[in-house]
Amino acid sequence: MLIDRFFEKGRAFLGSRFPIMCGAMTWVSDPNLVSAIGNAGGFGLLAAGNMPVDVLRSQIEQTRQLTQQPFGVNIITLAPAYQDHLDLACNMGCEFIVFAGGIPKKKEIQQAREAGAKVICFASTAPLAMMLIERGADALMLEGFEAGGHIGPIALSVLIQQILFTVDSVPIFIAGGIATGRMMAHLLMMGAAGIQMGTRFVMSEECSAHPNFKETFKKAKAKDAVATPQFDGRLPVIPVRALKNDGTIEFGKLQLELLYKLENQSMDRDEAQYEVERFWVGALKRAVIDGDVIKGSLMAGQSVGLVEDVKPLKTIIDEMVEHAEAELQRLKKVLTPE
Repeated sequence: MLIDRFFEKGRAFLGSRFPIMCGAMTWVSDPNLVSAIGNAGGFGLLAAGNMPVDVLRSQIEQTRQLTQQPFGVNIITLAPAYQDHLDLACNMGCEFIVFAGGIPKKKEIQQAREAGAKVICFASTAPLAMMLIERGADALMLEGFEAGGHIGPIALSVLIQQILFTVDSVPIFIAGGIATGRMMAHLLMMGAAGIQMGTRFVMSEECSAHPNFKETFKKAKAKDAVATPQFDGRLPVIPVRALKNDGTIEFGKLQLELLYKLENQSMDRDEAQYEVERFWVGALKRAVIDGDVIKGSLMAGQSVGLVEDVKPLKTIIDEMVEHAEAELQRLKKVLTPE
C-alpha cells in the first residue's frame, strides 16, 4: 500500500504497526484502553494525571500483562506527584515517556533518556519546540488549539507551517482536530511521523467512559467544544477545551475565588494552580466515571463534530488506514493522469 511509505518514520520510532496514537486522557486512558489500542495496531498512552504513585505502578503492570505491544506513560509536569511519577516510570523501565502540561527541565528529559526511554514532548509554539529539542526531546507532539483537554494557544494549521515544515531533526507527531483517515494522509504527506487522536477513541467500544459521556459526544457539534478563558494573568491557567455545560461555569467561579485568595495573600500562585488541576481531575471523573454530564467536565476536541458512532477500536483504526490509502490513491491518479 502507498500508505506504508508514509508510515515508515512513525513505525520505526514507536514500534507499533501504525503510528496512530491515542492521547492520554485522565480517567479514560486506562490499561484496558491502552492495551486494546496496542493490540489493534495503534499506540496507547497511560494518563498519569494526579493519580497516586502506587496506582500508576499498578496500571503500568496491568498494561504490560494485557499487551505485548509498546505503549507510553504520559506525565503532567504540573501534577503534585510529578517527580515521583517520573522516577517511577524511569525505575520501571518504561519505553516511552511523554511530558505534558508544562515545560520539562533539561535534567528531567535527560533522566528519562538515561533510563532508556524515548521522550516525546508537547510543543504548542515554535520557540517551545526549539527549546525542547535543545533539551533533548526525541520527538515532538504538535498539538493545535482545536484539541480537547489542556491546549496551547495556536491553531494546528499555523503550527504545521512553523514547525513541521522547518524541523527535520526529530520525528514530529500531530494532534488536534483529527478524526479521519483522509486528514491523516495529508498530514503524513506533509512530513508528520504520525498522528494522535483522543476524542475519536472515546467513541470506541473498548473505552470505559460512562454511556452518558459518549452519548453527549455523539450529539455534540464542533462549535460546542469551547476553550476556557483566563481571567487574570496573576493566575496563569492552561486553557481547557470541553463541551460547554454547568461545569464550565463552575470553573469560571473557581478562578474568581482563587484570584481573591491571591489578592489577600491567603494562597500562593503554585497552590492556586494545583487547585485548578484538582478541579479538572474531579470534574472529569464526575463526567467520565459517574456520568454527570451537567456539572462534570466534558473534555473534547472540535473533532467531536466529526464523531457520530461508537465502534470497536480495530474498526476505527482499520478505517483510518483504509481511508488514508484511498486518499493517496486518489491523489496519485490526479497527479499521474493516463
